Amino acid sequence: MFKIVVLGSGASVPSAHRNLPAVAMVHEGGVYLFDCGEGTQRQMMRFGVSYAKVRAVFISHLHLDHVLGLYGLAETLRLSGRTDKVQVFGPAGTRRLFEGKILLDVHEIAGNGGRAFDAGAFVVDAVPNEHGMPGFAYVVKETDKVRFFEAKAKKAGLRGPMFTEIQKKGELAVGGKKVKLADVTYVQKGKKIVYSGDTIYCKAVVGASIGADLLIHDATFDEEMKEEAAEKKHATTADAARAAKEAGAKCLLLTHISARYSDTKPLLAQARKIFKKTEIAKDGLEIEV
Repeated sequence: MFKIVVLGSGASVPSAHRNLPAVAMVHEGGVYLFDCGEGTQRQMMRFGVSYAKVRAVFISHLHLDHVLGLYGLAETLRLSGRTDKVQVFGPAGTRRLFEGKILLDVHEIAGNGGRAFDAGAFVVDAVPNEHGMPGFAYVVKETDKVRFFEAKAKKAGLRGPMFTEIQKKGELAVGGKKVKLADVTYVQKGKKIVYSGDTIYCKAVVGASIGADLLIHDATFDEEMKEEAAEKKHATTADAARAAKEAGAKCLLLTHISARYSDTKPLLAQARKIFKKTEIAKDGLEIEV
């Protein structure tokens, strides 16, 4: 299971209710950040996400509203005595931006994206998005799991350590009969989470989001401001909803909300006309996937 905690749901200008962009993903005790806007570590304290357990940070692009919080976080970790490094992934220029931060092990992702991180239980792939500068969406894909059909396994005579043995060998002799792993198991597909980063509607992001359990998508503007959205290379609520619908995502979370919107109900209504299973992010929101 993954727990998603929205630490900052605002756009480039913070408001009293929305901090700058950051999303935490908590999995098996580890914390993984997607962007790290100014004030992220304080938001982690507010919403019960341990900054001491941060293992990796994925930077979508190098606009300051997405990266400034990493300086403070790295310094806090140093002062607290941490010695193991935080893995940081981002586009070209990320290494230079954090030069001298000894607790940050920076990896620059090639412009065409690809595998960024392998945690064993899940992987994170980078997909180029469209924001007028080098940047990425990130796709989290949980490893598929082999599960046993309980009734079939018992009927076949499998007991105790036999379950482990048949997974290693692929087949097992039980009571004079050969039992094949494929006959008593099925594959449980891993969960898939996509974080779009700042982007216009982007075919590459849609393709990467096929069948996603959760798509977290830029929705800086409402549909009435689509011309400004296009000029500033951001998505509208309708753009995000269209992306989710075309990808067949199970749930859409709108984020990177402009500070001009004190009432977000119209934004949500616009998106739900296109994609019903839409929610709008707010700081502190938790979603289990």
